[in-house]
Amino acid sequence: MPSFSIPNLSLVVLIGPSGSGKSTFARKHFLPTEVLSSDYCRGLVSDDENNQAATNDAFDVLHFIAAKRLGAGRLTVVDATNVQRESRQPLVALARVYHTLPVAIVFNLPEDVCQERNRGRSDRDFGPHVIRNQRSQLRRSLKALKREGFRHIFVFDSPEQVEAAVIERTPLWNDKRSERGPFDFIGDVHGCCDELEELLVSLGYEPQPLADPGPGWTDYCFAHPEGRKAAFVGDLVDRGPRVLDTLSLVRNMMAAGSAICVPGNHDAKLLRKLRGKNVQLTHGLAGTMEEIEAVAAEEQDAFRNELSTFLDSLVSHYVLDDGKIVVAHAGMKESMQGRGSGKVREFALYGETTGETDEFGLPVRYPWASEYRGGAMVVYGHTPVPTAEWLNKTINIDTGCVFGGALTALRYPELETVSVKAKRTYCEPSRPFLEDNAKSPAQSSQQANDDLLDLADVTGKRIVSTRLRPNITIREENGVAALEVMSRFAADPRWLVYLPPTMSPSETSTKEGYLEYPEEALGYFRSQGVPTVVCEEKHMGSRAVVVVCRDEEVAAKRFGVQGEAGVITTRTGRRFFNDLAMEAALLERVRAALSAAGFWEEHQTEWVVLDCELMPWSAKAKELVKSQYAAVGAAAKAALPPVVDALRTTAKRLNGEASELLEGLAEKFGGQRQAASRFVDAYRHYCWPVESVEDYRLAPFHLLATEGRVHVQQNHEWHMQSLAKVCRQDPRVLLATPYRVIDVTDPEQVNQAVRWWTELTEAGGEGMVVKPLDFISRGKRGLLQPAVKCRGREYLRIIYGPDYTSGANLTRLRSRGLGAKRSLALREFALGIEALERLVRREPLRRVHECVFGVLALESEPVDPRL
Repeated sequence: MPSFSIPNLSLVVLIGPSGSGKSTFARKHFLPTEVLSSDYCRGLVSDDENNQAATNDAFDVLHFIAAKRLGAGRLTVVDATNVQRESRQPLVALARVYHTLPVAIVFNLPEDVCQERNRGRSDRDFGPHVIRNQRSQLRRSLKALKREGFRHIFVFDSPEQVEAAVIERTPLWNDKRSERGPFDFIGDVHGCCDELEELLVSLGYEPQPLADPGPGWTDYCFAHPEGRKAAFVGDLVDRGPRVLDTLSLVRNMMAAGSAICVPGNHDAKLLRKLRGKNVQLTHGLAGTMEEIEAVAAEEQDAFRNELSTFLDSLVSHYVLDDGKIVVAHAGMKESMQGRGSGKVREFALYGETTGETDEFGLPVRYPWASEYRGGAMVVYGHTPVPTAEWLNKTINIDTGCVFGGALTALRYPELETVSVKAKRTYCEPSRPFLEDNAKSPAQSSQQANDDLLDLADVTGKRIVSTRLRPNITIREENGVAALEVMSRFAADPRWLVYLPPTMSPSETSTKEGYLEYPEEALGYFRSQGVPTVVCEEKHMGSRAVVVVCRDEEVAAKRFGVQGEAGVITTRTGRRFFNDLAMEAALLERVRAALSAAGFWEEHQTEWVVLDCELMPWSAKAKELVKSQYAAVGAAAKAALPPVVDALRTTAKRLNGEASELLEGLAEKFGGQRQAASRFVDAYRHYCWPVESVEDYRLAPFHLLATEGRVHVQQNHEWHMQSLAKVCRQDPRVLLATPYRVIDVTDPEQVNQAVRWWTELTEAGGEGMVVKPLDFISRGKRGLLQPAVKCRGREYLRIIYGPDYTSGANLTRLRSRGLGAKRSLALREFALGIEALERLVRREPLRRVHECVFGVLALESEPVDPRL
């Protein structure tokens, strides 16, 4: 036995007496992390690997670690004597719990070899009778290993065999992670071959002749010119008019490499019948058998044998594309994916039932998909549904073709469904599947299950994986603060699909009288190897996320929200407007502009998510302006003039140093008076009265997402141009954001950007935002800031106080650190994009909220809010 194979996922049990070489073999053939040694576990619990009194505790530890490894899908090797049946039983049971295959590697070496090896070990001071007893127990076990449940058994009878052994690890039959598609998953056919052929043609497959298909089989198949592969979810047979043609077509496509197929419960029943089992001819099997019996007599035996072989070759389920997607007839729970056991096959064929029957006498199926939390998408059929809908990353594509519904395919990775209607009703269903009383007509299955969020999904320390940054940690204390905001103040959570990131300012300027200046903002991207940036005017308003649906029906269907057709939220997820009528009026203006611009047709969507600035600032921050900014300005303007007058009057009455001192104080307070006046002028630019919708200005600057797309692949100039086209339809309310495209390596263009910024800020504007031309850019050290803001001198007076430009204050402020702010901006940016991508992929709302909630939690990190 020079070489043998073991499954990639298995529980390997080494069996043999002390001194048989198990530990040496394990070190040679397995990773140290894969091997669980009973001696080592004794050491863990007692500091002595030979302490036999610690054996029970040691095996408790060993079994616990083995369970964790098997649960995580890791090959596990148990290095212990395991010569007694009672020591092997819990290991076989553990393998069954985690649907892994138990493998026995037996070291049946001669007793004298084991005795000699133990004599050379100082830690083995037991007598020869111990090994003699272990050898005796091993010999009595050998014939029983298969009955105990070991699926693979390998026996070494000599040291030479052990030394020559080579282990090959093989994937399970259901492990097709290396196949990445693209795939076209096709629902339950049930002999509807006319519709199957029509569906294949609509998917781009072309008929191909076969020279020698074999007796009883049709002589053609289908193949896709671009190499796509069909993936059938089973139930090829029964009820429909062309069962054998369906079987032939799928079998021929599999032989040609253009299809894969998993078995359905009807296919498994047919296989039992062909093998002579006592099977009732119900649920369409009688018609299938009539077709088989109609095959020419001289071809009957060969055809039946080949058909039986074909059905027997179908594997319970497949894990595809690096584990991203799973296909099984009735579905597949996360704990069973990529594993092999009788229970896995049973679940794949039949799902799980509650033990009850409904009013039609059919078993009530347990709603496993509503509780699914796996990372892989699961495509299945088995139970006919009116339309294919996503639920927790699972989709049932059995749309009841044989019952008069449709035959449906899911294109992957596009995640688009394609259907052809049944030509007629071939079989009356026992249950009227077109009547779905579990949810309202406008509400999807996912929305019905997303009505309430599980507290466990948003509490405790969490690590969120995103495409842009692998792991983002959400601390428990930050999560608590976010939970308070979301539970008490947030808008309807079904609208909360995105929260925008914070934005870091540019590096601090050393230019006299300035804290921020464009040269530093442009220089940041130039230093990171980004040659082209977009400079956008920074509006004097509040950040707003706008979700607009074409109508209320779309909002109900896509977002599950009844009676509304959109929402406007703040950057912390609260509704922007307390006056919902005002919100509705503004949304209607946006919707009308989108329609007038042909936006819905151009982007093939019925909804959109926009990142905007809503003005005036006072509309949202009215109380803040009154209590903080206006109060400071009013107090300063009221108090400082009398102080300056009193100081100067007194100075005139005095002479010498006293007079000079008072004049100096008068000059200082006079400067503060002027700063206070500029402070008032600065915030007044952001305030005006609003009485109707036309008093607002909405400036969109990111076209974030539409149906099927997150628009981060488009550069910022595309966003500006696309949104300007919409804004032109209603310039009274919608404001196209002014921008400049700048080559930061060209000194003249840099000067142009500086001059533009100066013009904006001297006219009372806030400043500008500098972004890399590409929406997502990477530099020398990874992901770059998505935007850097450069605020004007007078705007910063609002942020830092009226007299921040005085020498001492400016010197102190220049020592501000930007590291924490920039780290926060990158993490929030990654979470925001991830939330949108999950939304577009139609992942569960809890998965979208994991990211949205993460942004809200990060906002409670201790970062200087003035940055």
